[in-house]
Amino acid sequence: MILIIDFGSQYNQLIARRVRELRVFCRIEPPHISVDAIQQMNPEGIILSGGPASIYEKNSPKMDPAVFRLGVPVLGICYGFQFMVDALGGSVGGSEKREYGFALLQMKKNEGLFSGIPRQTRCWMSHGDIIKRLPKGFEPTASTENSPVAAAADPKRTFFGLQFHPEVHHTPLGKKMLKNFLFDICGCRPTWTMSAFARNTIQEIRDAVGQQKVILGLSGGVDSSVTAVLLHRAVGGNLTCIFVDNGLLRRNEAADLKKTFSEHLHIPIRFVRAGQRFLTALKGITDPEKKRKIIGRVFMEVFEAEASKIQNVQFLAQGTLYPDVIESMSAFGGPTSIIKSHHNVGGLPRKMKLKLVEPLRYLFKDEVRILGKKLGLPDSWIWRQPFPGPGLAIRIIGSVTRDRLSILRHVDTLLEEEIRAAGFYKRLWQSFAVLLPLKSVGIMGDHRTYENIAAIRAVTSKDAMTADWAKLPHALLGKMSNRIINEVRGVNRVVYDISSKPPSTIEWE
Repeated sequence: MILIIDFGSQYNQLIARRVRELRVFCRIEPPHISVDAIQQMNPEGIILSGGPASIYEKNSPKMDPAVFRLGVPVLGICYGFQFMVDALGGSVGGSEKREYGFALLQMKKNEGLFSGIPRQTRCWMSHGDIIKRLPKGFEPTASTENSPVAAAADPKRTFFGLQFHPEVHHTPLGKKMLKNFLFDICGCRPTWTMSAFARNTIQEIRDAVGQQKVILGLSGGVDSSVTAVLLHRAVGGNLTCIFVDNGLLRRNEAADLKKTFSEHLHIPIRFVRAGQRFLTALKGITDPEKKRKIIGRVFMEVFEAEASKIQNVQFLAQGTLYPDVIESMSAFGGPTSIIKSHHNVGGLPRKMKLKLVEPLRYLFKDEVRILGKKLGLPDSWIWRQPFPGPGLAIRIIGSVTRDRLSILRHVDTLLEEEIRAAGFYKRLWQSFAVLLPLKSVGIMGDHRTYENIAAIRAVTSKDAMTADWAKLPHALLGKMSNRIINEVRGVNRVVYDISSKPPSTIEWE
């Protein structure tokens, strides 16, 4: 296991992705984690992430420097490197020339992190500070035009620092450097597979739950479905799945779920219809964070009422994923800025009576799909595009009403039909429609109209941490627009979102 310390970098999730791609398990933890907790984790190595702060600034994030006395290899990246230098007696200061973007890296030796790498290679820089003086025992191992110390190492203590970002694709040989750290320096083995994860997780659930009962709020998405199968393998009939129909779902969502689980997986479900209750609670609410919190609260009220009918339940299971945890940093406790709360992470009551089981908490979405395949879920379910817990409520910008839900549901259905017919459904991470809080003038049958605007969002991604807008064929965009305007009463204009993540998010709210 590799421990990644989050100093607030926008790239810390990418570090985790690269480590996982090399089949080594890793976890991201905040810098205030105790040395005792690190020792209990027993990591083979520690990676200190980058971050937006300067080490010499007041209140810049720091961790206990005793981490450097654990005898564990440490790799510092950008701010993480600067923290290492500062903590071990070196110095860091502002640079006259900031360094952002591509730079030519000149290496002094092809060893350690740079084993098997040419003496010159490109790297991606993102910093305004430089190493002024290295701590005792360190020597510079690479430089760029603006950074005399672009990399350094203390081989005796197995401490390494990089001023650039090896985790991004813009550093072509960065993954090779990480591979050298994991296998040559830390002595890790590439044993992180979904088959091993499934076996270990099922056993861990059995050990934790025993013969006690577990309830799961089933949403119908890949995450909760994989969670349900894992739990069913572990505890069998002691699992009860509850599906709350919040009235914010896509067309035929509940019926499709019932068919898959009863006919293919043979897992019984309790269905609760509560659409009106959610609509009443959301009446007049336009702030997206308030929507999420309200939906989370009402869901738990409905869910707990149904769960109370089941005797002697001790555990609540959720399909929380790692991106949910990372993006809801208020729950995580790290320095990364809060992007938005998530239905699983942000909507739970503070004093929940049940113990929580989150078997997917450290997985990314693509890993969950691989796991679902290993567990026997049908491809049609595994490759369903992600759908947010709050449902269509956060794809309606502004107030949520029954009429606006009906319009968006119809638009979304037509969009999916055309995306599937064109063969793009599996090639896209997500494709969906958003109903805007605006109206525009149009002409239909020589009559003036003043109706809603629908936005189409389609993105490509691997793990939802970053995403690019999909370059869909113009003919497909035209066909979707034509069908939506002609077939959906209440929409007279369609626009296409060409924003990437970052700086935008995938969902609009």
